[in-house]
Amino acid sequence: MRAVVTVVGKDKTGIISKVSTFLAERDVNIVDISQTIMQEYFAMIMMLDLSSAKEKLSEIAEECRLLGEQIGMSIHVQHEDIFNAMHSV
Repeated sequence: MRAVVTVVGKDKTGIISKVSTFLAERDVNIVDISQTIMQEYFAMIMMLDLSSAKEKLSEIAEECRLLGEQIGMSIHVQHEDIFNAMHSV
């Protein structure tokens, strides 16, 4: 199963490291990543492969949301199909 994670907030050191380490600890593989900084704002989107994950998507999504609160970022995780449906014309 694949999922999309978005991370948005004020730029600071270590965002990619914290999010990627968090995912790696749960055996979630990052298959694609794009990030940019627009003035003082950080935006990142990742495509994840959860086929070897230790937890369910819903658990990972909630833990990512809590991680976002801890690091001052907005982190959302969605199943790939839901993300595509929400962003198709």
